[in-house]
Amino acid sequence: MKTYLECIPCFMQQAYRTARIATDDEKKIKEVLTVVGEMIKSIPMENTPPETGNIIYQKIREITEIHDPYKEIKKANIKEALSLYPELKQKVMKSADPLLTAIRIAIAGNVIDLGVNKNFNIVDDLKTILKQDFAIFDYEAFKNQLNNAKSILYLGDNAGESVFDKILIEELGKPVTYAVREIPVINDCIIDDAIASGLDKVAKLISSGSTAPATILSLCNENFIEKFNNADLVISKGQGNYEGLSQVKRSVFFMLKAKCPVIANNLNVKENDIVLKSINLN
Repeated sequence: MKTYLECIPCFMQQAYRTARIATDDEKKIKEVLTVVGEMIKSIPMENTPPETGNIIYQKIREITEIHDPYKEIKKANIKEALSLYPELKQKVMKSADPLLTAIRIAIAGNVIDLGVNKNFNIVDDLKTILKQDFAIFDYEAFKNQLNNAKSILYLGDNAGESVFDKILIEELGKPVTYAVREIPVINDCIIDDAIASGLDKVAKLISSGSTAPATILSLCNENFIEKFNNADLVISKGQGNYEGLSQVKRSVFFMLKAKCPVIANNLNVKENDIVLKSINLN
């Protein structure tokens, strides 16, 4: 997905928000905004937004000298999500369609997005999404591909969300490889976060190699690329992964909540809609 003009003020907001979390040094925060502002003047609009985000968050790490500004926030998000896990498992087990309920729960976790300047209440969002109609609903195609799949590659997004991904992975009933970011970026999931969520108990954990807030294939390592090319089913969670992979040539199922107008417009849905979208099905 290309960069739109509406993305530019969002880049600045993200830079300010992350710098403010990383440090209370006003000079460093001002330096972040100055550097990012200068950089944005020359960004290629044909690039995906996460490719620009990759550079922005690298600059923030360099200037603030803080490697993982969201570390404590991620821990709190995971703790809250784990506290909901037993109740959510019961909802899946009692559901008339456990797989669909697990998908809804996984998408509900997508609201824990600190790259988007919005407040969220995970309990309230869960209640809404468990009843909400899908704006795009390629469920039958998903079930067909799942039934025939021997290997599944699941692309994680944010750290707290990974607890809800675990519920879906447990329902898939197939071997799953769960891919996370190479290094901390926003509140996205890295290996340590996935282990804290208990995902190592239900999936093989790997790093995609991407240092961006998304799966950007040009940044990914060879191991991930091999799995991405050869997996029978690829599940992509979240807006960032959609931005990074919406133009790929292989089949992918995107699961997300459209939390910004740019994503909503690109998908031809409304803001806050939930989506289960497939591309490149044979």
